[in-house]
Order: sequence, then structure tokens, then C-alpha cells
Amino acid sequence: MLPALTRRLRQARSRHGALLGQALRFGVVGVIGFIVDTATLYLALWLGAGLYGGRVLSYLAAASGNWALNRAWTFRAAGRPAGRAGAARQWALFLLVNLVGFVANYGTYATLVALWPLAAAHPVVAVAAGSLAGMTGNFLLSRRFVFRGA
Repeated sequence: MLPALTRRLRQARSRHGALLGQALRFGVVGVIGFIVDTATLYLALWLGAGLYGGRVLSYLAAASGNWALNRAWTFRAAGRPAGRAGAARQWALFLLVNLVGFVANYGTYATLVALWPLAAAHPVVAVAAGSLAGMTGNFLLSRRFVFRGA
């Protein structure tokens, strides 16, 4: 009985350790995505896209980069769909599944920009708050539906 219990505890610790490792890698990718998001937003603002349209563009750029990094690093053990069509489907599924996080992310951003003058003057504050709001849901949904074998 004791060896069976020990084995089960070891397996549970291994699963939780793998989950924690994925969550940490997902967070690192999220920080990179935040940098891409912010840089793209400021470029779009400079080009005249506006606070809201620029944010849609910046989110798409960041989400696409995050998909590629999560596919290659965070969830590399999940297996990959074959060919370009499989990768394109996985990218589209990633964007679709992460719409939940996008709603939290963009909603937080838009609320702060609209109601807090500091965030409107320095959109990076609102981008950061939005990123944090969407990250947890994105991790859980991506792990469950996009990178299933992880």
C-alpha cells in the first residue's frame, strides 16, 4: 500500500510540476507579447490608427507571436498539426479560443482608456492591465483546446 501511495504522489507532483513549468513559460511568452503589443500600438498610434483601432492591430500582432512561441516552447510536447494547413488551423483556433482572454484584455484596456486620463495619456498602463486580465483564461483554454497533448 505504501509503495502505491508513494508512486501516486510522485505522479501527481510530476503533473503539477509540468503544469507549473508550462504556466511559467506561458507567462514569459506573455511578457514578450506585451512588449510586441505595446510597440505595435505605439507604432499604430504614430501612424494615426487611434487608441481603439491601433489596439486591435497590436493585439493581433501580439497574439500571433504568442501562438508561435507557445507552439514552439510552452506546449512543444503537445504535438503539431501536419503541414501549413494544420498550422494555420491551429493559429486560427488559438485566436478563436483566446477571444475569451481578448474580451477581458480589450475590455479592461478600453475601460481604463475611457475612464482614467492617465491610461489615455500612457496607454501602456492599460495594455498591461488588459494583458493580466486575459492571461489566466488564455492559458487554461489554450492548454485545453489548442495544445491538447500538453
